[in-house]
Amino acid sequence: MLSQYVEELEQDPFEVEEFIERLCWRTNNEIGSDQFDPDLLYETFVETIKDMKILQERQQRKCDKLEEALKEEQAIFVKAIDKFVAKHQVSVDYFHQLDEKINSVAGKVIHLGEQLQNVNMPRSRAVEAQLLLNHMAEFLTPGPIVNDIYSDKSKLYEAADIIQKLFQISQDLPAQRFANAKKKIESKYDDVEMQLIEEFATAQKMENIERMKELSDILSQFKGYTQVIDVYIEQSQATTYGGRDVFEGIVPLCHKHYKIIQQVFNAPDKVISKFILNIYQLKINQFVQTKLDDRKDENKYLKTLSELYSRTMKLSAELQEFFKGSEDDLLQKLTANIFDRHLATYIEVESRTLDAKCQVELKKFYETKNHQKKQIERFQELRRDMQALIGSRANINIAQIEDYGGETFLSEELAINLLQQSSHAFERCCLLSKETDLPRNILKLTDTLLRYLLHEHCDYALDLGLQAIPIAECKSVPQIYFFDVAQKCNAIVHLLEKTYNASVIPNVIGTPQYTDCIQKKRSYLETVENKIETGLERTLNAIFGWVKTYLSSEQKKCDFKPDTDVDTVASNACLAVVQYLNPLIGLIQKTIDGENLAAVLTEFGIRYHRVVFEHLQQFQYNTAGAMCAICDVNEYRKSARVLQSPLVTQLFDVLHALCNLLLVKHENLQEVCGGETLNYLDKSVVMNFIQLRSDYKTIKISNSLKGISDQRMV
Repeated sequence: MLSQYVEELEQDPFEVEEFIERLCWRTNNEIGSDQFDPDLLYETFVETIKDMKILQERQQRKCDKLEEALKEEQAIFVKAIDKFVAKHQVSVDYFHQLDEKINSVAGKVIHLGEQLQNVNMPRSRAVEAQLLLNHMAEFLTPGPIVNDIYSDKSKLYEAADIIQKLFQISQDLPAQRFANAKKKIESKYDDVEMQLIEEFATAQKMENIERMKELSDILSQFKGYTQVIDVYIEQSQATTYGGRDVFEGIVPLCHKHYKIIQQVFNAPDKVISKFILNIYQLKINQFVQTKLDDRKDENKYLKTLSELYSRTMKLSAELQEFFKGSEDDLLQKLTANIFDRHLATYIEVESRTLDAKCQVELKKFYETKNHQKKQIERFQELRRDMQALIGSRANINIAQIEDYGGETFLSEELAINLLQQSSHAFERCCLLSKETDLPRNILKLTDTLLRYLLHEHCDYALDLGLQAIPIAECKSVPQIYFFDVAQKCNAIVHLLEKTYNASVIPNVIGTPQYTDCIQKKRSYLETVENKIETGLERTLNAIFGWVKTYLSSEQKKCDFKPDTDVDTVASNACLAVVQYLNPLIGLIQKTIDGENLAAVLTEFGIRYHRVVFEHLQQFQYNTAGAMCAICDVNEYRKSARVLQSPLVTQLFDVLHALCNLLLVKHENLQEVCGGETLNYLDKSVVMNFIQLRSDYKTIKISNSLKGISDQRMV
């Protein structure tokens, strides 16, 4: 049992709760899982505790033995370490003694070397001078140079060293006396230099870096050293490194050759600068000019210019790591030299292209609508109003209303196209414009966008929409399309605002052009808003003008003063009006948004109430007719609640209360007039409604109106 406890206790990690659970489980299994014996469990715990104590004592004895063994081993190792420390100290002493002897010998060797060098240097110089004099004598002797050192390629390095020194010496010789010798030396100097350059070119083709380095070091002492750099650059860039796309292989090419240049040339930074300079002036410049020479399609030209300029700027950023110090802006200057001719006229081309694109988009749109754009006459609105006035007075229709079958001539798709074209233009403008010219250029493009989108498109559609609004008090049911015009126009304005905030404002904020941009947009939008406001005003006039005309012609006097009892239901005229207005309310809620929606619905409700209020005051009412009037008002009030305007709801509630005055007994009139709804009204309004009762003359004689009349006098 103790061995089992040991296994369980040595588990990692050891959980006390699990150990107790297993102990309980084993105990319960002995008597049966469905029985519980607390005494047996208690005895098990007591026995287990005793076993654990015995186990603890055994483990403690083992620990004590291990600790004693550990102390003995520790003492043995301490003695061994002390011996090693003593031996190490002896070794250190020997090392110091040896180091002192080495330093002493080294000092003597250095001193001896210096003495030998002092003796050998004059001798070496004398030998070298004698050799140079022998070679100089050959050049001073008339006739050609016959020494094979200058013709044997295996002795090229030796010949280069000799001729370079002779050339320097010849520069100090008198020209008249040693003219022939100097010419021979210069000629041989050029020959040797040319051979070295040819050898360098051959070594480069063979990718022999070590030989290139040797030749470069030798040629660095010659006057034509720059020719070596030119040869290296020319051969390195002779092969195509980007296929048709010259930009693709430039960065890998520069990294590859920079590693070679660092190994071969003494001034690698200057060489790589010249290497990159050659790429810009020849490869990139030629590639760019070839691509941009074709300017027949200005849209394609602008895209190509933007792409090439962007890729060149990106390339310059990637190659900037090769330029340090005074050459930090070299790549920017090289890029400017390549594109200056095109950037100088960029904004004119961009503006002209954007203008042409906008014209084409508008033309396509109107062609799809089979519409020929009209010239809006200056006094057309005045003429239309005069025709409507004359027509209403003479009861003839002389005003020609063209509604185009409900076509709004507004397109969000067209607006998106114009905005996308403008956004591309703004992006190119940010990329290709100088920092000082950017705000002015943005303003120029913005003016084109506003002119075509708001003036040529929205303003024109609003003008057509205004002309399509029926005249007020028309006899036929007016077809209302202007709400759709207002909706689409607002949607286009929202799209414009997004583009304006994303592409225009960030580029002009903090500059004098910022105010111009805001004012231009505000000016165009004010015109649009004014026309929308005018259109909504005329639309409401047309709607409630027809309602007024229809109720005047269709509402019969017998509806409110029937000779016999009739069913108390709303009149046909009322139902027709409500049936006409309800869809219009839904249309307004669908097409108008924001704060404008609440304003339009409230104005709609106020006019609705005014027409009904004035209409009801044109009749007299008996009891049955008053019931019919109340039914009508309930229908009107029910449709008006959809407007969700507290003011309109209150107006119709008051109207309903006024109509109750037509129905209540005359004895109760004073009590009803003093109620919460009518108490704050002007008593003249209340009296005017009471006068519409058919029994007004009868109740006038009585005292029922005395209190109300007195209040009115007050």
